[in-house]
Amino acid sequence: MMYALSLSLESQAGFNEAAEMLQESFLAKLIAWGLVSALLYHFFAGIKHLVMDMGHCEEIESGRMAAKVTLIIAGVSILLAGVWVW
Repeated sequence: MMYALSLSLESQAGFNEAAEMLQESFLAKLIAWGLVSALLYHFFAGIKHLVMDMGHCEEIESGRMAAKVTLIIAGVSILLAGVWVW
């Protein structure tokens, strides 16, 4: 992804080449989806931890439920990101 960023910032032709690579390459799409998936999971887990820092869901049962909800929300958002990337 750093290569694509560098290529896209060089010139208009480099930007067009990077855009074409991301539209046609299976590996580039897979890498992009993987990075977006990691970002989405990290985002929702961070929100869960912020809620726990405020004093909510600190007990074992509510913590488990919050973890399950986080996984479900992250999973759904990752699937939607997959539809967007592919």
